[in-house]
Parts: sequence; structure tokens; C-alpha cells
Amino acid sequence: MKSCCDNVVEWPRGRLDFSAGCVVMGVLNVTPDSFSDGGKFFDFERAVERGIQMAAEGAAIIDVGGESTRPGSASVSDEGQIERVVPVIKALCEKISVPISIDTCKYEVAKAALEAGAGMLNDITALSDERIAELVAKHNVPVVLMHMQGTPATMQVEPKYEDVVGEVMEYLVGRAKRAEYLGITKNMIFIDPGIGFGKTLEHNLLLLRNINNFIATGYRVLAGTSRKSFIGKLTGREKPSERIFGTAATVALCVAAGVSIVRVHDVAEMVDVVKVSNKLK
Repeated sequence: MKSCCDNVVEWPRGRLDFSAGCVVMGVLNVTPDSFSDGGKFFDFERAVERGIQMAAEGAAIIDVGGESTRPGSASVSDEGQIERVVPVIKALCEKISVPISIDTCKYEVAKAALEAGAGMLNDITALSDERIAELVAKHNVPVVLMHMQGTPATMQVEPKYEDVVGEVMEYLVGRAKRAEYLGITKNMIFIDPGIGFGKTLEHNLLLLRNINNFIATGYRVLAGTSRKSFIGKLTGREKPSERIFGTAATVALCVAAGVSIVRVHDVAEMVDVVKVSNKLK
């Protein structure tokens, strides 16, 4: 494989071109209880339609998830997730050329999604189930390793750190090294500081102000700030759908710092932000 600094990352099921800079990952929640869209795309046909729309709007990757990870959310069974995501993944793989990512930390869900054609894995637990690492290596697909303190059900109950930037970075580099040991090439590993996952407002701000430290690790970085509650706290916007401009500010900052992928809900708007920010960078 090429080094992680190459402009183009290619694998059997996809291709990501970073020659212009950062690219956009579109969020597709096939759930009835997502914090951001409240089940807007829980219906199969609407989910597929939205995936096609995001690809047309310029998303380089579509990230499909069948379980909400909002603060306080409950777990969904493997069978329930598979029933939600696999038909959507199969349909999108037939209709669009951009790679489809599966957002899961469950082995059976990851297995079913990759067998259905998913070309990337996004794991909020950074491969805590190392059987998933074997799947990723077997299918030769990229993986996103995210940091989270606690679980979605508990993560916002008084999160604490001595040094949030140092601790999160140490954890992610450790998990990335472990992923390499388990057979995943460095070029296929993305690290995500997990904005909003077991962090206070100040923790999130510190991570974003120091996002360049994560880029300096030598691993490509994914950042997911889209519509999150810390933006609502800063702007006074209670509804997630009203946080587009606040999200845009964080996206522009991440692009300027050298982040490789931004994960967003409002694809058309953020593609414009990324295009301009890439040129300014």
C-alpha cells in the first residue's frame, strides 16, 4: 500500500482523492431516534433517496448507521441494526459509485454490512471488538477509530480528563497501532477525536483548537462536529437543524488545520464550505 500521506487512497471497494484537501462524509441515519433528524430517513425508500442525493451533492462517502449514539441512547440488537442497514447498503451500492461506510461497533452488523457491499467501517469504540479488525483486514477496507469516554448511555455524565488533548490522542494512537498489528495498513486508518462523545463544551473546544496535534500523529483525521450540542450551547440554537452556520465554522477550521474527512449532515452546504476552505488553505 502507499503511505498515509499519498493524495489518493484506493482499495477494491472505493477511492478517496485528497489531492484538493479535505473531503466530505455524509451522515445517513437509518434510525427512528437520531438527535439530528429524528428518524427522517428511517424509511427505506427515503434513506436510499437521501443517499443518492448526498452523492449528487458532492459527498465522497456515505456513512450509514442503524443505531443512534446520541447521549443517553439505548443499544439496538444486532438483528435490528442489520434489518435497518443492509437493504439500504445493497441499494446504494447498486445506484451510486461513492463508497458506503457502515457506522457500527457490533461484529455481526459489521460482517453483514461488509458482505452487503459496504466499503468502509466507522467504529465509535475504535475496534474494541478485535474480531471487527479481522473483518476490516480481510475485506481490505478503511476504518475510522473514534474516541469515546464511557458509552452513549453514560458518556455525558460528568466526563473528566486531566489533559483531554493528550489523553484522547494517546488513546487513538494506541488503538491505531493495535489496528496495524491486527493487519490493517496505516494508509487505511483514520482517527477521530470523538467531538461530543464524553466531552464537555470546554473539552470539545480544546480538541478543536488542537486538532493539528492529531494530524501530526501521521494518521489521517476525521472530524465529526455537525449539528452537535456544543454548537447549540455556543449559538443558542436549540434545534440541531438550525446549527448549520455554527457547523460551517468548525468545518472551515478543521479543513484549514489539515483534517482529511469531515462528517456532516448538511452535505450540499458543507461541500461548499470545504471547497472554499481547501482553496484558501
